[in-house]
Amino acid sequence: MIISRTPFRISFAGGGSDLPSFYRQEMGAVLSTSINKYVYIAIHPFFDARKIQLKYSKTELVSCIDEIQHPIFREVLKIHHLKGVDLNSIADIPSGTGLGSSSSFTVGLLNAVNAYSAKAISSERLGELACEVEIDRLGSPIGKQDQYAAACGGLNLISFYPDESVNVEKIIMSVARKKELERNLLMIYTGDTRSANSILAQQNVAISGGGKFENQKRMVKLAFDLKKTLEENDIDDFGRFLHEGWLLKKNID
Repeated sequence: MIISRTPFRISFAGGGSDLPSFYRQEMGAVLSTSINKYVYIAIHPFFDARKIQLKYSKTELVSCIDEIQHPIFREVLKIHHLKGVDLNSIADIPSGTGLGSSSSFTVGLLNAVNAYSAKAISSERLGELACEVEIDRLGSPIGKQDQYAAACGGLNLISFYPDESVNVEKIIMSVARKKELERNLLMIYTGDTRSANSILAQQNVAISGGGKFENQKRMVKLAFDLKKTLEENDIDDFGRFLHEGWLLKKNID
């Protein structure tokens, strides 16, 4: 049995600039971090080599890949032409909580399937493949930050370019200051869930407006400003950066 463990993420600055309506006109950038909540994907041979068994919020037993109802399972298995496998998914948090769970699932599934097929794959390539599955093959109206955040892990500035390339840059801080920042961050589960696809589809359209596009540019600058501040080990203004980003985002949504 092979088990992959893939983190969820939270975004601090620049969110929305990873959408094509923005980065195809102007470079986007998001500062985000992975967190210690995960999705787990287990894969092992199924006793009937002619069938595929999937277990997530429901159970599927199918004879061919095209019969699979779960779109991400279907597309990833189609890419690898896998049969005779049993795949199981569990997570530390429910989907729809705004932590990039769908992309973490996709990255984890790709990682597990590649390991099962004895194929080595880099973190950046995992992020790229997850984007291909979700955006290109399934047509989800989402951006690229979640896939790369889940695949690469850690605290990063992720940049998105008009030619579709992506660059992941680690934020280097002193261990002591980074731990102090972590101790002063609190995330609360409200019990609400939502569909990221519908929200991002609306935001993709909204960004194209002149004033909203300028707001998004300011959010990108905020991501770079926050990167500089953190690399100087200054965390005193972290809350101000989050507040400023939230005010800008409210004028886009």
